[in-house]
Amino acid sequence: MSEIINIALIVSGLDEEYQQGVIRGINRCAKEHGANISVFSAFDGAYGKGVDIGEHNIYNLVNYEKFDGAILMLNTICDPDEKEKIASSAAQAGIPVMVLDCDDYADFYNVTIDNVDAMEQIVRHVVDHHGARNIAYVSGPLSNPEAVERMIGLKNVLESRSLTIDEDMIYYGEFRSSDGKKAVKEIFADGKMPDALICANDAMALSAVKELERRGIAVPDDVIVTGFDNTYNARYNFPAITTVGRPLDLCGQTACELLLRIIAGDDVPPVTTLETQPLFSESCGCHNEQLYDNKYIRKFTNDYIDSTRGDTGILNSLVTRLASAESLEECMDRLGELAGQLGCDELSVCLNTDWEDPYTKRNEDFMTEYTETMSAPLIWKKGDMTERKAFSSADMYPDEMLTGGNISYFLPLHFRERCLGYIILTNTDFPIESMLCYSMVMSISAAIENISKLMNLNGVIRELDRLYVIDPLCGIFNRNGFVRAADSVFKRCAAEEIPVMISFVDLEGLQEVNDVLGHNEGDRGLKQVASAIEESCSEEMICARFGGTEFIIMGYGLNEEEADLFDSKLTAALDRATDFGANPVKLTASVGTIVSDIDGSNTLFDLITEADEVMYDNKKRKGLSPYLRHGHRE
Repeated sequence: MSEIINIALIVSGLDEEYQQGVIRGINRCAKEHGANISVFSAFDGAYGKGVDIGEHNIYNLVNYEKFDGAILMLNTICDPDEKEKIASSAAQAGIPVMVLDCDDYADFYNVTIDNVDAMEQIVRHVVDHHGARNIAYVSGPLSNPEAVERMIGLKNVLESRSLTIDEDMIYYGEFRSSDGKKAVKEIFADGKMPDALICANDAMALSAVKELERRGIAVPDDVIVTGFDNTYNARYNFPAITTVGRPLDLCGQTACELLLRIIAGDDVPPVTTLETQPLFSESCGCHNEQLYDNKYIRKFTNDYIDSTRGDTGILNSLVTRLASAESLEECMDRLGELAGQLGCDELSVCLNTDWEDPYTKRNEDFMTEYTETMSAPLIWKKGDMTERKAFSSADMYPDEMLTGGNISYFLPLHFRERCLGYIILTNTDFPIESMLCYSMVMSISAAIENISKLMNLNGVIRELDRLYVIDPLCGIFNRNGFVRAADSVFKRCAAEEIPVMISFVDLEGLQEVNDVLGHNEGDRGLKQVASAIEESCSEEMICARFGGTEFIIMGYGLNEEEADLFDSKLTAALDRATDFGANPVKLTASVGTIVSDIDGSNTLFDLITEADEVMYDNKKRKGLSPYLRHGHRE
């Protein structure tokens, strides 16, 4: 193939051994053929609906038009509605689609095993060889075709032996390891003790064994336990789990090879069935010679412990560094410092343009989708850090992937259901090797959310401060704002011996306007007066609504002539602002202005008081003119 082939892989639960085994086979095949794999993965079904919404959003990112084919691991996705949405989107794209262990979609190619036959072999062994009659069962979700087929295999054997299973002896889980523990608590309540606990996968069987041991129930002496999948933990557990061996790595490799052949134009069968093998072991009371390779077990265990310690160190360092970041730039710099320890060639953080929107907007729209335009505040490539201010979310990658044989993992960044963005890890096995990958991604999400909250908190503080100093009706300083702004100016003028001007304005007639024309007209009059005062002031002047009908202006460096010019300008502006036309009521204003040097004995409030007194004197002489000329203190 001369052109680079791009394949989308949809999966959930990268921390599970089934997914890891299949993906390793897919990745190996893709690299051998120079194809690119884009893995879109969520972690769902564990922490509630809100978290699931945030996780599932990563599937909405997939632009199937950018891909030559898709592999859908629908059997790993718990939510049936989400599964149908993914299948529908892939089908509408018109590209070849491969599924694994799922025959629900006739238009998709399927690589599978015979789940019914495999489960029948396990159950026959437990019933016929070990004599179990009272059977309990831990099922996967019945929205999953594998779970349905394994349930059919169980019931086929029981019915053929004239045995039944009560509904209260069946626990319906999600194929998660925690389901085994939950099943034991429910099934073994009130002293019930089945002969065997058949589990639909190894993860549930392992946690069920641990919970039984915690309760003092011995496996297999008191209860037989079986699993399905032959995972590493099942093989080397004590007791080792009786299970079904299935070629996970081969399953992934086969799916990828077949899809590449289809893309190249070859004809392949719609269904490819791989063989399975029952493995009878210690958890049912059998002896399996293949289990006792102690050298391999010791090496694997030591390597796993070392790897986990290393990953824990990375996670602890990341959490500590991100916790103290006070800006997105700091957060991205600190993440970039650790990116190389994840063993990847590239790491990109892609964020919605509205990730930092104020919470008032968030309450109206929870932002559960990716925005059309994204930003990439961090693009780390083998030590070099850059960013992209904007790129289309339809492109998914902030920078186009120009070479083949790359494996990229797209993992969602979110806070509960609220979408923040996603992270891309390219050419690293960290997502499928480390149990801490999900914790790392959620730590990054939490850091971004905390920065967003900090930015919003600072915005709220600024708004509260604005409300503290701004008159909400007139939009200019209130008394608090005037005192804060004028105090520093007054001190500078005192130090530099600059004269200060204070003008005091008081409105008359507001109550009559409110009574006759209504409070809306009175408020309009106040706002017009405030606008007239503000427009009369130069940039160096400070104006404020000092009280109910009182306004104040402070200027500096003005001589008598300049003060007269300002007064004339202010008077004319007030005449226009208080004109209510033909209405019988109107507002009038009295003004008092002083220009004073600061000699050290007078304070700002002394000058305000003096201007107020001049204004009051002018008001008493108001019969001479609606607006009297200001009086100057010599």
